[in-house]
Amino acid sequence: MSTIIFIKGNAVMVWSDYHARLHQLLKNRQILPKFSKILVGLSGGQDSLCLTRLMLDLEDKWEWKVAIAHCDHNWTLDQGLAEHIEAIASNWGVDLYLETAQDEIPEKEAAARTWRYQVLTDVAMNHGFDYVVTAHTKSDRTETFLYNLIRGSGSDGLTSLYWKRKLTDEVELVRPLLGFSRQDTGNFCQKYNLPIWEDSYNQNKKFARNRIRLDLIPYLQKEFNPQVENHIAQTAEILRADREFLDSQAQLILKEVATNQDTIDCKKLQDQHLSLQRRVIKLFLGQNLAKMPTFEQIEAVVNLIDAPNGSQTSSFGGGRAIAVRQNHIVVIRC
Repeated sequence: MSTIIFIKGNAVMVWSDYHARLHQLLKNRQILPKFSKILVGLSGGQDSLCLTRLMLDLEDKWEWKVAIAHCDHNWTLDQGLAEHIEAIASNWGVDLYLETAQDEIPEKEAAARTWRYQVLTDVAMNHGFDYVVTAHTKSDRTETFLYNLIRGSGSDGLTSLYWKRKLTDEVELVRPLLGFSRQDTGNFCQKYNLPIWEDSYNQNKKFARNRIRLDLIPYLQKEFNPQVENHIAQTAEILRADREFLDSQAQLILKEVATNQDTIDCKKLQDQHLSLQRRVIKLFLGQNLAKMPTFEQIEAVVNLIDAPNGSQTSSFGGGRAIAVRQNHIVVIRC
């Protein structure tokens, strides 16, 4: 490959194998079309720095409009990070949307993640961006797979970190670095001397994901398979396609067996495969319960498909249970 040197903002870059990989991936997957307005989430860590630099380097080739957003949690250990991000944006000549938490954000993974996605969605909606782009990698995909597997998640959790998903009707979330590992992003940052912010929260083992990243995955790589990240990512990709197909079939079956929102015909479900029965029941419960059903709740209702009239589950909360009435599964008050 010939070497191409170009200038973007105040940075002088070389077209590398990393640029070529992302460019080819975008061509193959068509997840970020030409002429898109793209908002990149920049945390300051190596993954998001790598992604931001790559997106800016490819901006002219794809005729995008790229800006960056930073979500400042206002946590004690993040002091100075916002100024660090502002300096990067100024040096690279890119528009920055800096959003600081007005209310206290708990130092918990789920709460912080929910807040960040809401902020990124709001910025994108308010400023006309088509896509929000985050720097999740193949390594993150492996962590998410293992984290949800340990928690007893089904295929939804095992395949939750995917290339794209809708944030709103107008804005889509895209993760273009799922083909890159954390080692790749680290090598890229080192190659171009990018100013990585070392986040001390990433070393705190009170967070389960950090323990998976720092302890479990290295152990699996050393003791079982050095390619564990690649293989788990491939498994997640296969499972995602299977899940999407089965979910689409379940949606069609639910329309056939539902007589109304809170009643389905048992006999029409009896000949379906167990996998589809579970998915249909999950959809049915999802539209009738305040919370998404657990595995145990789904199984309890699946067992009613062949049960005699009068059978019912225990309470599912909210004063509701599921019962068999004249060969129909119905939601009842209990």
